[in-house]
Amino acid sequence: MALREIRTQGDPVLSKECKPVKEMTPRVEQLIDDMFETMYENEGAGLAAPQVGILKQIVVIDVGDGNQYVLINPRIVEQSGEETDFEGCLSVPGLRGKVTRAEKVTVEALNEDFEQIAIAAEGLLARCIQHEVDHLHGKLYTELVEGDLMSIEQMLEEESEEAED
Repeated sequence: MALREIRTQGDPVLSKECKPVKEMTPRVEQLIDDMFETMYENEGAGLAAPQVGILKQIVVIDVGDGNQYVLINPRIVEQSGEETDFEGCLSVPGLRGKVTRAEKVTVEALNEDFEQIAIAAEGLLARCIQHEVDHLHGKLYTELVEGDLMSIEQMLEEESEEAED
């Protein structure tokens, strides 16, 4: 396994459409392993292949629910509800912003064994899936932010003020 360089906002690779993965190869397996290692090293909850400079439809996610999710060629096929919360991104270091996304989603994809799967998700996992799938289509969460981007300190301050109200 190896750490990969995370591409940051302004890098042209982050605004490109990713190509579907046609078959599982040793290179794809290595990429998935490297993506998990890179995500964990940078304390992320999800990582999409374009964030490490690879224009393939691959996403890895770990939201701390005891599962590691690998989504290859993911498609969100159902969504419902609405939820607004802060999001961050390893490609936009140190900043957060409020984004409204579907509260629940169902995603269809291939897993690391190249088998068809469907995941019904809600809460943080649903948000993470939507965020990472956006990366595969050249979209950063900053395009969806309501209001200003803020530092982590500003976000925590705003959240504590909202809790007091």
